[in-house]
Amino acid sequence: QLCRAGVGTLTLIDRDVVELTNLQRQVLFGVKDVGVPKVEAAGERLRAIDPGIVVVEEAHDLTSANAERLLGLEIADPAPEHKLSAAPRVARRAPQVIIDGTDNFETRYLLNDVAVKHGLPLVYGGVIATRGMSGTFVPGGACLRCLFEDPPAPGSSETCDTAGVFGPSVAVVGAAQAADAIKMLAGKPDTLSRTLVNFDLWTNAIRRFPIGGARPGCPCCGLRNFEFLRGEAGDSLSLCGQDAIQISPQEKVNLDLIALHARLTRVAISPPVATRFMVRVRVEGPGGEVDMSIFVDGRAIILGTTSPQVARTVYARYVGS
Repeated sequence: QLCRAGVGTLTLIDRDVVELTNLQRQVLFGVKDVGVPKVEAAGERLRAIDPGIVVVEEAHDLTSANAERLLGLEIADPAPEHKLSAAPRVARRAPQVIIDGTDNFETRYLLNDVAVKHGLPLVYGGVIATRGMSGTFVPGGACLRCLFEDPPAPGSSETCDTAGVFGPSVAVVGAAQAADAIKMLAGKPDTLSRTLVNFDLWTNAIRRFPIGGARPGCPCCGLRNFEFLRGEAGDSLSLCGQDAIQISPQEKVNLDLIALHARLTRVAISPPVATRFMVRVRVEGPGGEVDMSIFVDGRAIILGTTSPQVARTVYARYVGS
């Protein structure tokens, strides 16, 4: 929607690869994209829609350590280009709007910290089962933590693994987020509803909750305690909606994907596939075959297990500890 509306620059940040189960709800992708990093597949599709658009692809896990850099809010030395990186790096400028399309509370609260710290609007959206919620938090008004001070306790909320996701609900939330982003970019914040809209497409129920003004005792916008941006909150290894575990290195790395591809060719069950963002390979794990996607920053997604121990063993065996 934003691309078709003529928004000039879109920065896409996503740690994941396209899975077959994504296709019933994520309209940018097709069967040919399965196994491809989501930012790569999405970038290709968006440029096909509008060749004049600037798409910045960041195939990274957004964390407290890299959030401001990936969002273009911090000047940093660019990472060295890898031989597989065919696309030139794009000159970055600070964003005007942050759109939250994430699937976990830690990242949502991290984005809220970033938005409040830098005075940026945050367009919130989420879907679980047939239910959706959307709304926009603007500088000077309430932030996410004014309404929901702390994330829910682990295990207390449904996930897309346990409840599924109804594709039309995703479309409704995505369109509502795009509309609010366009209003902000057009300089018309007065046209925002200033409510969180909660709906259920299956029961046709809809409710609105006032966002209101900033709460003085809010730990984020009131006390400016950016604990999620400081990395004081934990990070989940499991990936929503997948039989998969993500492993991240403790230290910053920049993998030589060509050399890694050559090494994995000797041990892979089937020939590994390399893109400018990652190497994907099927290997033998402790409990059977698994698929591993290894990204240039050293992060890996091990598909075919829900055990962190198995995932770490596979990572150590084929990538290194």
